[in-house]
Amino acid sequence: MTLTPVPAFDDNYLWLLDNGREALVVDPGDAAPVAAALDARDLTLAGILLTHHHGDHVGGVDALRPRLRGPVYGPAHEKMPEPVQRLHGGDSIELLGLKFAVLDVPGHTAGHIAYFAAEVPGDAPLLFCGDTLFSAGCGRLFEGSPAQMHASLQSLAALPPETRVCCAHEYTLSNLRFAREVDPANAALAAYASWCEAERAAGRPTLPGRIGTEVRINPFLRCTEAALRDAARRHAPLKLPAEPSPVDVFATLREWKNGFR
Repeated sequence: MTLTPVPAFDDNYLWLLDNGREALVVDPGDAAPVAAALDARDLTLAGILLTHHHGDHVGGVDALRPRLRGPVYGPAHEKMPEPVQRLHGGDSIELLGLKFAVLDVPGHTAGHIAYFAAEVPGDAPLLFCGDTLFSAGCGRLFEGSPAQMHASLQSLAALPPETRVCCAHEYTLSNLRFAREVDPANAALAAYASWCEAERAAGRPTLPGRIGTEVRINPFLRCTEAALRDAARRHAPLKLPAEPSPVDVFATLREWKNGFR
């Protein structure tokens, strides 16, 4: 299996997974780069996976339908470019010989889902998480609550540490600037930031990430830790209770990140 991040717009990745003959694409907000990638390798489009309804994730679906030779899958409770086979958390699907578990991960949008393949022959597990989890960050809360997003992120953090995290945006460097502001003593975070800076300087993507890395460096996955509670207290001492819950800490960090420059 070959996994390819197809760049689109300013910072999107439209993920392409293929076996040398057939491919699936995740969140094709723009049809043109997907079509070019398929043509370059003479691949048949066997399926499309959609995580949520935002235009930069679904905008290219209709233009790809003439070359599509399989299903379009998407979340059960969001507006989608029809026809779409609707999925709930707990469902499973098969494409390219892989079994994907469907995970409910609301927060960024109300009905956001993710796709997790636990077994990929010859390689590590795969997670297509849309805009829920980013490397060193997470999506904005446009429709869901802090409690929902925190729970979604914790469910992803519990996946096997070797899992490849296929986020939909190259936000890593900006996320790392915030993470290092919040958690400046984290040596793993400093080392990861140096690696990511070198990758981007060389014109390479920082993604896919790994769950094991994210649980060490991503502040939004670590809201039970003292360093993150202390940072949240310093930033918003009047907003937090004396013993803040992990959701309180998450909400404070997410609001802080919203205005961070």
